[in-house]
Amino acid sequence: MIRVDSDFFSEGTRCAGRLYLPEGVHKPPVVIMAHGFAAQCDFGLPAFAERFTGQGLAVYMFDYRNFGASGGEPRNLVNPGRQVQDWKAALAHVRRLAGLNTEKIALWGTSFSGGHVLAVAAKTPGISALVAQVPFVDGLAVARKAGLKYVLQGFWHGLRDLLRAATFRRPYCVPVVADPDTFAVMNTPESKPGYLSLLPAEGAGWENRCPARILWRIPFYRPGAAAARINCPVLIVAAENDSLIPVEAVERTARKIKKVKYVSLPVGHFDVYTGDVFDYVSRLQGDFLRQHLA
Repeated sequence: MIRVDSDFFSEGTRCAGRLYLPEGVHKPPVVIMAHGFAAQCDFGLPAFAERFTGQGLAVYMFDYRNFGASGGEPRNLVNPGRQVQDWKAALAHVRRLAGLNTEKIALWGTSFSGGHVLAVAAKTPGISALVAQVPFVDGLAVARKAGLKYVLQGFWHGLRDLLRAATFRRPYCVPVVADPDTFAVMNTPESKPGYLSLLPAEGAGWENRCPARILWRIPFYRPGAAAARINCPVLIVAAENDSLIPVEAVERTARKIKKVKYVSLPVGHFDVYTGDVFDYVSRLQGDFLRQHLA
């Protein structure tokens, strides 16, 4: 495949993007991808891009504002509203690119971005297909699964950061992932080893922390609520042993979608990125995308 850097601007801030093109294919359809919570697009996503370009599809992936090679301060700020806007800006950018079949565009999201793509597709016409992998669909369900103690701790940390923001001070940050005995946005037993296994060897300059204000937003972010308004074919891949996202909430969201293929696997949240599970889901997703983008 051929890689071309292709940046765009979202609300005045540059977002770093990269376009992967299959060799020898004239005007290929395109899949737009971005990563999940506090992650950069080089955390395992190029492996999916390689599989999809091998099937004749172009792939455009990008980093959100405040992450990776993109601009924006403070660094590692997670804000679902801003990130959904970045998705819309990326979509508008791809539709302007030459050499692609921009009548055939799919959205691909995973974990937190699996919720973003549902939110975007529910309000945006002209999407040909959508893949949501282990998707975040209901922040309230996620908060219930985490438990009252975690939620109270999260609100306390989030309040500290909000007070610092209100007084124009540097953000108060918490770890993105940690062991179960340390507070973090994700601290279930699978979280730290699973998340860190996605980082490239050089670490990509990523720091394991994010401003804690996101902990106030997570319970109220419910992208699955708009699922009934999605009109394109959707593939949802759920993880039955997911320690972060209740699989029951994912299944409820899938039942709202008119044209849905729902696949539930006996795996954990991070298993879909590596090994035999990656081989299976990437082949499944590639077949689905090729079917609906051909």
